[in-house]
Amino acid sequence: MNLALFDLDNTLIAIDSDHAWGRYLVARGIVDSREFDRKNDYFYERYKAGTLDIHEYLLFALAPLAGRARAEIDAWHADFMRTVIRPAIGAKARELVRAHLAAGDICCCVTATNAFVTAPIAREFGIPHLIACDLEEHAGVYTGRPTGIPSFQHGKILRVEGWLATMGKRIADFPVSRFYSDSRNDIPLLERVTHAVAVDPDDTLRDMAVERGWPVLSLHDR
Repeated sequence: MNLALFDLDNTLIAIDSDHAWGRYLVARGIVDSREFDRKNDYFYERYKAGTLDIHEYLLFALAPLAGRARAEIDAWHADFMRTVIRPAIGAKARELVRAHLAAGDICCCVTATNAFVTAPIAREFGIPHLIACDLEEHAGVYTGRPTGIPSFQHGKILRVEGWLATMGKRIADFPVSRFYSDSRNDIPLLERVTHAVAVDPDDTLRDMAVERGWPVLSLHDR
């Protein structure tokens, strides 16, 4: 049995779901358009540069969910899935996941985007396991604060190893472990698996993939 780990944003889907969710909230008039859009773009640029303060960002990104009824925000997300996410999923990404599932691999989506945004997307792919930034809840309502270790940069390794430990396993126990990602932020986890795969990579990751002989794969029609 092998291990297949998938980054989500700009890897399995052709957009960044976190940034796109922020824009969706602006378009729906749920948040203040000018200020929220400005900060959303600012944090996205920091992410792409590899300089994002994940704790600061999560407080910003989760604030619109605070105190909202779950039925309300779930309805927003269902519309977000229909109008934004499904159009960003290509046939090649779906087939990649299907192939790993059919091979009997343990499959997990490992993303720095929060679990509210990403859980329905992982289900859309049929991926049974999700590691994402977790949200604090009180009486079934989100507080707007994160909880636990953010699954970002080196935190992805900690979260993956913690998840595998619940099954009595480590990454090193698998004869083949793969991680598919587009981002420089995922280099720590890419270096930990036996088979790193750069998917439509940013410039930093592309240069490293060429240097180290990692395969470069495209899943998107861009």
